[in-house]
Amino acid sequence: MTTKPHPLQRLLNYGHQYRPSMWQASAFSIINTILDLAPPWLVGIAVDILVQQQNSTIARFGVKDVVQQFLVLSVVTVIIWVFESISQYIYDRLWRNLAQNIQHNLRLSAYNHLQELELAYFENNSTGGLMTILNDDINQLENFLNGGANEIIQITTSLIILIGGAFFILPPSITLAAMLPMPFILWGSFIYQNRLESRYADVRDKVSLLSARLANNISGITTIKSFTAEDYENSRLRAESEAYRKSNTKAIKLSAAFIPVIRMLVLAGFTALLFMGGVATYAGRISIGNYSVLLVLVQRLLWPLVSLGEIFDNYQRAMASTNRVMNLLDTPINIITGQIRLPIEKVRGEINLEHVTFSYHSTPLFDEEMSRSQVIIHDLSLHIPAGKTIAIVGTTGSGKSTLVKLLLRLYDITSGTITIDGINIKELDLYDLRRSIGLVSQDVFLFHGTVAENIAYGSFDAKEDKIIKAAKIAEAHDFIMRLPQKYETIVGERGQKLSGGQRQRIAIARAVLKNPPILILDEATSAIDNETEAAIQRSLELITINRTTIAIAHRLSTIRGADCIYVMEQGQLVESGTHEELLHKNGIYTNLWSVQSGLLDVLSNHQTQ
Repeated sequence: MTTKPHPLQRLLNYGHQYRPSMWQASAFSIINTILDLAPPWLVGIAVDILVQQQNSTIARFGVKDVVQQFLVLSVVTVIIWVFESISQYIYDRLWRNLAQNIQHNLRLSAYNHLQELELAYFENNSTGGLMTILNDDINQLENFLNGGANEIIQITTSLIILIGGAFFILPPSITLAAMLPMPFILWGSFIYQNRLESRYADVRDKVSLLSARLANNISGITTIKSFTAEDYENSRLRAESEAYRKSNTKAIKLSAAFIPVIRMLVLAGFTALLFMGGVATYAGRISIGNYSVLLVLVQRLLWPLVSLGEIFDNYQRAMASTNRVMNLLDTPINIITGQIRLPIEKVRGEINLEHVTFSYHSTPLFDEEMSRSQVIIHDLSLHIPAGKTIAIVGTTGSGKSTLVKLLLRLYDITSGTITIDGINIKELDLYDLRRSIGLVSQDVFLFHGTVAENIAYGSFDAKEDKIIKAAKIAEAHDFIMRLPQKYETIVGERGQKLSGGQRQRIAIARAVLKNPPILILDEATSAIDNETEAAIQRSLELITINRTTIAIAHRLSTIRGADCIYVMEQGQLVESGTHEELLHKNGIYTNLWSVQSGLLDVLSNHQTQ
């Protein structure tokens, strides 16, 4: 079993194009740190001037007058301070821009990859959980890059400079005593980081579940209200939120203990330098200026080490989030586009299914009797001539809508072949395949936007007159003109401001405007009243001329005029023929028609009398 690389390595591999920007930002962070450590040295030089006067460090460069020495020191101080401010501006801007660019491109990459995944992935993962990855997790990474990365570089640079400078100035025994806590601080930090890693991974998992619950409940608020389930959903949300709180509390318990422990180690190092360095200065082994410089430098280094707890805290949060984002990006794309291009104007619309078998879990058929119950479509063969209208009927769960998903390659078949105009759909470019098929589903989805935008969805460059024409064909124009802003009326999220029938007619208008050579109507009139259905049926008779049409319906009255009607049962075609031919067979179709036309009720009442 191969182990995945560390999240940081995975991030660096992903963002290799940002490495020049990272090096630039890191360089200016180092420059700023060096300049930021200059003031303590300047203080030491000032003390040296006061104590040594004509024998000071600056005096060795030929400036003997004390006033002139302080003037030189002041000029140097101004120069250092100005360049420190400039470098801080540059590194701050570089790091922030880097964070923005990475989070922007990472979010787009993750979303684009998500769109390429098969439908089964979305059925197995909650919307709220995916939203957490695309939004909250990527924001966690951005927050760390904004400041945490710079702090780590600056502390590391300060540590190197201080240790290197101390060995040149102090006796080795004093340097070792002052630096003795360093290994323990660093070792403790890494131990702390490793222990915190799993805890923050659990925090990210819990917040994902919480987000999923919230997204699910907000989407289903009508159902919650209608079933008076507010208290029940409150209790479920309370449980998810409590799990998130406990997970965070567990991480905080470890996080909060870090700073007090590090503070004691820092105190030990500073006290050692204070005492031993003071004694050495009194004995004349080091100068007062050097002693004062080191006191300030060690204090400026050791105390920032206390912030390592917060830095590692943010780091682990970012790495836990990075891991989740990279796991999404590493999810394999199972439905790969083909290489054969098929321009929409060249599509005739002949469809052929040969021995098609499909299971949602792709169960191998080792034991036909055992695995057949798990198969949705079994050894199905079907030929649909170009330009013809065929209908598929059957009881709920017989596999009718699954056929639509297979044609669009929302799923890939387990075995067999599906061809359009003689070309295997697995070899067709996915864009061309789906562009050539217009789908009107029973589960209509409208985007938050105007009526016109929803009709033109997928035909984004459509002109207003084309949109209106499509709406008229779909019998939607009249009700649209009665809306407050007509075609510019906002439909609301998922079209909630419209009735079910209105949403359905907009969906039909959308398919009409697309003008595909293959049209699939999956219960397209299920949410429409009888009067509107009759009007739409007249429109559909015009729409389906010279167009391959597949109509899936429960209401058999809508497909009586189809060139051929196929009856599905348990994933297989069991009957076929025209409406009249199927009625004469006295089989499943006859029974379905009898139930819907009320003949069985009439017979039942007659027998009772």
